[in-house]
Amino acid sequence: MNLRFELPFNRLGLVVLVLTASLLFDACKTVPLSGRRQVRLVPNSELNTMSFSAYQSIKDTANIITGTPDAQMVERCGKRIQKSVEDYFAELNQSSKLEGFEWEFILIDDPTVNAWCMPGGKVAFYTGILPYTQDETGLAVVMGHEIAHAVAQHGNERMSQGLLTQFGAAALGVALRDKREETQALFMGAYGMGAQVGAILPFSRKHESEADELGLYFMAMAGYNPQEAPKFWTRMSQASGGMQPPEFVSTHPSNERRISDLEKNMPRAMKYYEAQ
Repeated sequence: MNLRFELPFNRLGLVVLVLTASLLFDACKTVPLSGRRQVRLVPNSELNTMSFSAYQSIKDTANIITGTPDAQMVERCGKRIQKSVEDYFAELNQSSKLEGFEWEFILIDDPTVNAWCMPGGKVAFYTGILPYTQDETGLAVVMGHEIAHAVAQHGNERMSQGLLTQFGAAALGVALRDKREETQALFMGAYGMGAQVGAILPFSRKHESEADELGLYFMAMAGYNPQEAPKFWTRMSQASGGMQPPEFVSTHPSNERRISDLEKNMPRAMKYYEAQ
């Protein structure tokens, strides 16, 4: 008696496993400067297209301040750190890491203590945070932190985690190719666009800590004294007064941990600063 076993399910499972492993391997990248490994599944071109569209919607509805000393300071500081970041990657022959960025820096008349940066370099500051930044160096602490989110592609990583959760690894290729509406919805959800335009949802504490580190280096590269960073975060921690903390720090690491990490990374930041 000749027995013949056909195992199409197992073969299919093996194919899916191989393809999934290949996809995830190709999507595994390294965050500049920190060296952390991350998974980024969304093509930057697609992510930036969604980001730029959402940013324009915010500009169309928000009260944008232009021409004032504060608005000029936001733009000046942003462009200064932008240039330092671009120069840094150019020196490493890695300018491709910033491919597709279309930098923009705006000041919104809003008392919320907040600032954010969307993928592709779209930055917004709210007037409510200016009393805490106090001057341009204090602003550079926040600017470096927000730009770091974009350069480290935390938005892509967060969306990729959402894609894995919603579609599963086996269906990622189809989701990215054919399910544009679902992908767009994930972006809108990740950035809080469903209920209120511009209500950017918080990053994870891991992302926030990494943005602190990279932001410290970026402000130093631009010639802003990084030693002012712990002072700014101390002011922000004191702002809570034992009550609910401002939105900008609500999901950040503890104040003690943040300042300790900044001090730990300060020697490296000072080398960038002293090289200017």
